[in-house]
Amino acid sequence: MTIRDKLNADPGFNYVIDSMELMSSTGRRFLMQQPLLTDALLLEKEYSNIDRVKAVLTEECHQQSVSTLLHQLMQMHDLQGTLLNLQHHMTLEEIELFEIKSFAFLCMTAARASKDMGIDDILSIPDLHEVFNILDPDRTNIPSFYIYDSYHPDLPDIRRQLKAKQTLLEKSESKTEESATIQQQINSLFEQHNAIQHQVIVRLSDNLQSFHSTLQEALKQMAYADLLFAKATLAKEWNLSHPHLTTLELGKTCYRSLWNPRLKSHNEEIGLRYQPVDIELSKGVCLITGANMAGKTVLLKTVGISQLMAQFGFFVPAAEATVALVDDIILCIGDGQNEMNGLSSYASEIIKISDTIRRADNEKLLILIDEPARTTNPIEGKAIVQSVAKLLDKRNSATLITTHYSQLELNCRRLRVKGFVESMSDSPLTPENINSFMDYSLLPDESEEVPQEALRIASILGCDSRLLDTATEFLQRQ
Repeated sequence: MTIRDKLNADPGFNYVIDSMELMSSTGRRFLMQQPLLTDALLLEKEYSNIDRVKAVLTEECHQQSVSTLLHQLMQMHDLQGTLLNLQHHMTLEEIELFEIKSFAFLCMTAARASKDMGIDDILSIPDLHEVFNILDPDRTNIPSFYIYDSYHPDLPDIRRQLKAKQTLLEKSESKTEESATIQQQINSLFEQHNAIQHQVIVRLSDNLQSFHSTLQEALKQMAYADLLFAKATLAKEWNLSHPHLTTLELGKTCYRSLWNPRLKSHNEEIGLRYQPVDIELSKGVCLITGANMAGKTVLLKTVGISQLMAQFGFFVPAAEATVALVDDIILCIGDGQNEMNGLSSYASEIIKISDTIRRADNEKLLILIDEPARTTNPIEGKAIVQSVAKLLDKRNSATLITTHYSQLELNCRRLRVKGFVESMSDSPLTPENINSFMDYSLLPDESEEVPQEALRIASILGCDSRLLDTATEFLQRQ
């Protein structure tokens, strides 16, 4: 399972990936191939690498070396096709020899910069001096490539003759017979020249084949350098935190001041406040209730994004975080795509929940389900929520379920979003500013009832009194 597989999990995760300052297409391809990690040792090593690069980015003495490295990454082309030809023992084109020489030059420069920054041990860019020297016999020390005279003893003389004949041809343009003779001589010299150049290219291709693995490793390490600097830059600019790791068996996932990168950025752009939240997740089911405007869906998505970031080797959007590693993160959240695949909203949702329950038999999962069965009738919907919660509560997974159903008679943990608080703002309540009156903090809740704030908010908003009075009458009969 890779980042590419998870890009459609939520637009918020896409926002994180799209915000990365990658320098090359090679780095982007490498990013898409990154696996979801469940090994704490591998993740801790990656977090340590991010910490070290982040420190380099903040130190003034390393800014020139950072700039040099990033410049090399920016100039890097994806050599996958060329290296594949080399692996298959094909004779390379002259442009491919140039690509290899230029790449070797970039790697050597990047390796020197990484050594100056003291991070050459984590970037581990292979030494390509021998590759470069094969393609730079005259020791020009420049990245451009040419079939140099020194590659073959006959090349200098043939090229001198060609130049001389070209000059004669230009002077004899009016003499048709003489021009034809010179042109024949030029054609013959060109044939000899091209044959020798082909011999040189074949020999160079053969000589480079033994370096295929080294070049492949160099490409991988340069891509990793691109990815690592992008991760560290994101951590620095967004003030992300190095997560601590645990397991569901030994501990909880805990976030202090957790925030959603996409929503926080959006709110800042339009001058709205953003309220981070604290949350703990443990093995079993936790029900979350709250008013419709209480941000329950955003909470689930934010937890999912943070878990994905942590297990793909990123720092996380929280002041502090302890993350319990799982085999997969499942977001059962409506995304408006159901009509496109021919399924109704309920059909798509219930199939995904059913598949998740089956997977939970054998896998450790983080399961995030938003208002299950909300698009079916309330009696069946409540029964489905009870069934889902009961079946998932005893599994070796952590499950968050938001719900608007009450009296569920389930013996599981409950949290409630504090919700609407009139005293949070002095401004008159309007549909445009109602979020300013919402407190998104989570409170423990032992009640079987869900918050009922809809009519109170409608009243404050000045809705038709007949609508409110009639709805209150029906509510009192229940």
